[in-house]
Amino acid sequence: MSAAAPTSRTTDHGEPSVLAIMAPPRTRDNPLTRSLAGILGIAVLAVIAAACLLTLPWTLGASNSSGVPIPRYNAGEIANARIPPSFVAPAPKESFLLGSDALGRSLLVRLLAGGGVSLAIGLAAAFLSVVIGTAYGTISGFIGGRVDAVMMRIVDILYGLPYVLLVVLLAVAADSVLAEYISREGARAAWMAERHTERGSTAPLDAAAKAALETQALAAIPPRQVSPTGRAILDLGVLLIAIGGVSWLTMARVIRGQVLSLKQLPFVESARAIGASRRRIIFVHLLPNLVGPITVYAALTVPQAILQESFLSFLGIGVKPPLPSWGNLAAEGLPELNPFQSNWWLLLFPCLALGITLLALNFVGEGIREALDPKRART
Repeated sequence: MSAAAPTSRTTDHGEPSVLAIMAPPRTRDNPLTRSLAGILGIAVLAVIAAACLLTLPWTLGASNSSGVPIPRYNAGEIANARIPPSFVAPAPKESFLLGSDALGRSLLVRLLAGGGVSLAIGLAAAFLSVVIGTAYGTISGFIGGRVDAVMMRIVDILYGLPYVLLVVLLAVAADSVLAEYISREGARAAWMAERHTERGSTAPLDAAAKAALETQALAAIPPRQVSPTGRAILDLGVLLIAIGGVSWLTMARVIRGQVLSLKQLPFVESARAIGASRRRIIFVHLLPNLVGPITVYAALTVPQAILQESFLSFLGIGVKPPLPSWGNLAAEGLPELNPFQSNWWLLLFPCLALGITLLALNFVGEGIREALDPKRART
């Protein structure tokens, strides 16, 4: 009668060894919990986004406290100007949790409204950047050849230009076009030149004739009337295009490299062999495999877009007062730090909100990278 098969063995070092069939099943970690910093970033970002975005209908809504309906973020009385935060010292007139600005407006309300504006612009600009970069990189990498070479040289040229200067130039140029669209001064000048030519005179007009012709031109081509809300929307749209239109370069390069590696794999070659169209190969076979890189770089693009919006608003090119953003709130608070009377809260709280949000967004991007990277999986 043969002896029973051993259930365990020993290694060369004398340690017990368990047969593979009897080994306990491997336990895999949850990819969403690999990064503690990512979890913390998501929690902080959720609180900030909820506080800023969900309160936008209230902060942007009308307030009748002064008898005239004006936006709540712009409501205030000059008698309550520069009141310190209520947790620092008791307010002599009215209590403000984070203090008031030079016009007596609540800094907390303006901070919430500015956060909503900054986050909305950052998310929208990042989305635009991801869409442009993904489309550009996919087309360049999939077609290849001379088309790929030309498209990548365009990216190299744009990379060689000063990034911030390019955004500033686009914002200034778009603002000039918008101003001309509203004022229509160019159209009136052309109309005056045509009327002067029709008279058959080449001599310059005297002051009286010129004034009369300008009056006629103003009546024929009046300026376009744009409401403050409409002007704010146009300014935000210009800023969105200026930021999202030049921040897609890194995304395009990353997606191109991924497409170049994916299109050589057997499943793409098989799709070509059975006669699948280019559109089907791109949308059915390539893009689903690009979800990981797209998600990671999208998460890292959002803080970059928010920082650019805040920087442009700080320079006075982005969001125009009285509509607040974290950038122009910091710009308004900077002169308040002076040797005579330092109203520190007007600069501290906008910078603190911006810094915490950017740090949380970077932690979220790192957490997403950890979760989607198969090489970082732990058993």
